[in-house]
Amino acid sequence: MADTMGHSATATRNTSVAIGFCLLAIAPQIFEFIWSIGTIFGWGAGRGPLQVVTGHATALLAGAPSAIFGSFGGGTKKASSDVLLALIYSYPLFAVAILTLFMTIRSAQDYVGGVILMALALFALWASSDLQGMRGFSFGAGTAPRMFGGLLVALSAGIALTGLLTDGPAMAHYSWRGPLFVMVAILFFALAIRPLGLVVTAFVSFMIAALGSHETRWLEAAIVGACLTLGCAILFPYVLGLPMPMFPRFLVQ
Repeated sequence: MADTMGHSATATRNTSVAIGFCLLAIAPQIFEFIWSIGTIFGWGAGRGPLQVVTGHATALLAGAPSAIFGSFGGGTKKASSDVLLALIYSYPLFAVAILTLFMTIRSAQDYVGGVILMALALFALWASSDLQGMRGFSFGAGTAPRMFGGLLVALSAGIALTGLLTDGPAMAHYSWRGPLFVMVAILFFALAIRPLGLVVTAFVSFMIAALGSHETRWLEAAIVGACLTLGCAILFPYVLGLPMPMFPRFLVQ
């Protein structure tokens, strides 16, 4: 009875971890879809939501398999960015998620942490896939990212393997409030910098990030946010010479 309950609990934990890895495997696609919603309101440039969904769905379901079988057939057609993302990033993580269902995880922190580091390395490999590699003995722009990305894949695989072979701590409780509001603040800054300008966007982004802690003192946060906004208003346009809009469009016009 106890063995059956223990096996059921392990299976449930593995299923939860596998689902998390599947979400991680499509995290870049989800992020681009969220970003594309801003194009409807004129907050950014790029593909619309329907184009993003269609492009990534086609790449995951048809484009990447066609590229794999085409490579066996000697095809040399250059794959699109969506297909490369599926091949380099998403498919390996989907494979890890499937394997997780059949493995006994002895140290959840090591295993999950290793897979997350592997995801970062795979994303770096995809991001540098269109950069020039080595020509003879000369380094190209993509050489260093690929070298370090490959090294990180190997190291992260070793960490994940440690989580399968040695006993260690289980997953500790993790608060999502801090990372959630920090990501919301970054996304708001990226979408609002053009229509609202640097002054408003920087201050509001800092206050959104401050929501990530229960211990925030709002008067102190407002003062620090105002000081950081002043620093950004001096640093970017005058010190670095970046042509960033300072104030909202409706005030400038």
